[in-house]
Amino acid sequence: MSANFNNESSPKKDQSKNIIIIVLVLLVIISGIKLYTDYVDRTKKTEEILLLSTENNELNKRLDSVTYQLDLRIQEIEKLGGDVKALEAVRDQLIAERNSAKQRSNSEIAALNSKINNLNGLLAEKDQEILQLRAANQQLFAENQDLKTTQAQIEEEVAQLNIQKQNLQAKVDVASMLKAENIVIAAVNSRGKERVETTKDFRNKQIERLKVSFKLSDNKVAEKGPRNVFVQVLGPNNQPIFDVAKGSGTFMINGEEQFYTSKQDIIFDNTGQTLTFFYEKGSDYASGSHEIKIFVDNYQIGSKSFVVK
Repeated sequence: MSANFNNESSPKKDQSKNIIIIVLVLLVIISGIKLYTDYVDRTKKTEEILLLSTENNELNKRLDSVTYQLDLRIQEIEKLGGDVKALEAVRDQLIAERNSAKQRSNSEIAALNSKINNLNGLLAEKDQEILQLRAANQQLFAENQDLKTTQAQIEEEVAQLNIQKQNLQAKVDVASMLKAENIVIAAVNSRGKERVETTKDFRNKQIERLKVSFKLSDNKVAEKGPRNVFVQVLGPNNQPIFDVAKGSGTFMINGEEQFYTSKQDIIFDNTGQTLTFFYEKGSDYASGSHEIKIFVDNYQIGSKSFVVK
């Protein structure tokens, strides 16, 4: 009986061992499957991370490229005088996105790629705008050149007219100048006797006063009205003889101030007026040749000389 019991218990023990072995094998298989699936998951995630990194890098390159293209258009349009505010806003958004440190998801990468693709249309549109602006600028340049040419021609014509006017005025001025005719120089002694300058010379005792008379010649061009008439007596040293106490003074001739000997203010009426000037020197005249010069306003109208012994 004891032998039978031992025989029955031995198979049971073998059966238990087999079950344990099977369970262990199953556990090993399950662990292996779990390890494999974990490996596959890790590999897949690694591949996804690498793929996202690559796509982000490619996206950044596209962002750099389109930003550069936008900059080129902005510079050209600005140079041509166009409006670049909208383009600058788009460019600034792209620069901000490019400088972002975050890792983009698939959906964000797809959205940005779509936005970049849409910008190609904007770039094409701006290229067309640049062509139009260039054409407009070329037209304006041509018009400005025409205007400059026309302006230069007008200025040249005006300059020529001014020259003609000045030449005409110069001729009129010359024609309108008065002239002294029949200039007579006389020495008046203390008794009032006159000795007219002829071929004979004056003597100091004969010259109590110096008398100069002349006639204003006929001039239809000369404007009627007030005139200042000056008589200047020059000594042998070519210096003016004057005495401020006796009515002498200064006047301007060719921008130079000079002394006059005697002066009269007249109203020119073109009637052949005869003018007479007296000058009492109060002292002897130097021996030698003297010259009388007659001026109206600022130009000379006649001259004559006499000699004192």
